[in-house]
Amino acid sequence: MSDFIHRGSCRLCDSKNLERVVDLDPIPLSENYTSDSASAKARKRYPVDVYMCADCGHVQQLDVINSKDLWASYTYYSGEAKGMPEHFQQVADRILAKAAPEKGALVIDIGSNDGSLLKPFQKVGMAVLGIDPAEEAAQRANDAGVETVCSLMTRELAEKIRAERGPAQVICAFNVFAHADDLGEMADCVRIMLAPDGLFFFEAQYLLDIIDGVLIATIFHEHMSHHSVTPLTRFLDAHGLELIAVQRARIQHGSLIGTVQLKGAGRPVEASVGEVLALEAQRNLTQLDTLREFGRTIATLRSKTAALIQGFKAQGKTIAGYGAARSGPTLITQLGLSGALDYIVDDHPQKVGKYETGDGVFIVPTAELLARQPDYTVILAWVHSQKIIDTNQEYLKRGGHFIVLCPETRVVGKDGDVKI
Repeated sequence: MSDFIHRGSCRLCDSKNLERVVDLDPIPLSENYTSDSASAKARKRYPVDVYMCADCGHVQQLDVINSKDLWASYTYYSGEAKGMPEHFQQVADRILAKAAPEKGALVIDIGSNDGSLLKPFQKVGMAVLGIDPAEEAAQRANDAGVETVCSLMTRELAEKIRAERGPAQVICAFNVFAHADDLGEMADCVRIMLAPDGLFFFEAQYLLDIIDGVLIATIFHEHMSHHSVTPLTRFLDAHGLELIAVQRARIQHGSLIGTVQLKGAGRPVEASVGEVLALEAQRNLTQLDTLREFGRTIATLRSKTAALIQGFKAQGKTIAGYGAARSGPTLITQLGLSGALDYIVDDHPQKVGKYETGDGVFIVPTAELLARQPDYTVILAWVHSQKIIDTNQEYLKRGGHFIVLCPETRVVGKDGDVKI
């Protein structure tokens, strides 16, 4: 297989009736850092244009990176992401209450990363098993005592797990249900491994929140699908599964948590499913015009942001980035920030002292924010914008400014938003 392919059919319904609705510039793979600027700048860039299926309404990226290249050097760990362990504890509590598994029941997490979601289940006596293709993340989980198979989720693996471990009472796929190219195979894997009365829970960034919040930073190679409920219900039904509940969550500025059973398993479909379907119909979420307008909004945001940054550079201002985040290459590339950042501040031990791929910007400890006192600091870790502002008041008091990029570009000074 080449390093990437362009698929020609919808990931959910296999229709070839697809339209490109958001035009974007190619970006390098995220979560990859190098020891010199030249090699960082030389990293290959891949397309991330967004398409919509005109038949089922699913929104997706069709350029698929070879999974080995995508996950081999992955450095995102759930346990280190701000707010994620607390979120997973709350999620586990809700799942335990809803699924009511007996002690010792099998709980499987697809895309388990460092095992953070499985730890709360393990603490209350569940048998847990993680599945994740990222070698370092899987090793971290195993080292922490969370049994993890380092592999992509395949039918062959699902059948092996079912034969060796029996059916799972709970299966989770949190923040990875958008990461699989072959979602049909993932759905089939769930059906194979799930107990007759078991439940499957998934979480994914919600398309409506992406549009309303202009969350361009969520568009990168791992996020192959941008889910909404209308096409998902049809897709799950075609694979012998049934969506019985949905919940909107504020994590990642807008996610959707779905509860799924085997079709005909007996639990009633809750009112939340119909309510969200009605909302999506009201907002025309499966209509091409809605996504075309989103594309125009992103183009306007890029134009305004690029002009602002270029104006600051023309004045000789120093500009830093805050957070060597997964979304960094997307924000830098799509909002016209290329060549504008003097350095990025971050405290991740695997990133400090390295160069961000794409622009080749050097990463320094966050203590350098006060030591260097840049005139402006662009928040690349966009999910944590408000927390970053709140915890860096001294930087603002000294005359520094933060630049927030979503849902619109704004400059924040010591007294709040600055007129631009």
